Amino acid sequence: MENITSEVKGNKGFSFRKKERLCSKKVIDKLFAEGTSFLVFPLKIHVIETELLASVPVQAAFTVSKKIFKKAVDRNLLKRRMREAYRLNKNILYLNPNERQLAVFFIFIGKEIAEYKQIETAMQKALKKILIQLSEDFRPQ
Repeated sequence: MENITSEVKGNKGFSFRKKERLCSKKVIDKLFAEGTSFLVFPLKIHVIETELLASVPVQAAFTVSKKIFKKAVDRNLLKRRMREAYRLNKNILYLNPNERQLAVFFIFIGKEIAEYKQIETAMQKALKKILIQLSEDFRPQ
C-alpha cells in the first residue's frame, strides 16, 4: 500500500494516466456482478472495492449509450466531458485515508447532450457520495 500513496504524491497536477483507466475485463465483470451502483443524474455510477493490477487508488472507465446517441461524435463528446470532469475532481477520491483500491464505472444516461457544467456538478456529487459510502462501510462497530 506504500506504493499507492507514493504514486498519488508523485502525481504532478491533474492527469488521467493509462494506469488510472479501468481496462481489465475481469475487474469490469466483477464490478457489474458484485459492485454497488447509484444515480446522480445524468450519470449512473458502479463502484466496487477490489484489488487492482496497477498501484493506483482508483481506476475509472466511462461509457455512453450507442442506442441513445447514434453518432460517435456525440458519444465521444460526452465521454470527453466526463473524463475531464473526473480528471479535475478525482482528488476527492485520492484523499481517501483508508488506502483501499476502487474500480469505478461512469455511465452517461441522459437523453440529450449535457453541458460540461452539468456533468462536472454531477461528477463532484458522485465522487463525494463514493467517499461517504466508503466511510460508512468501514466504520468500526
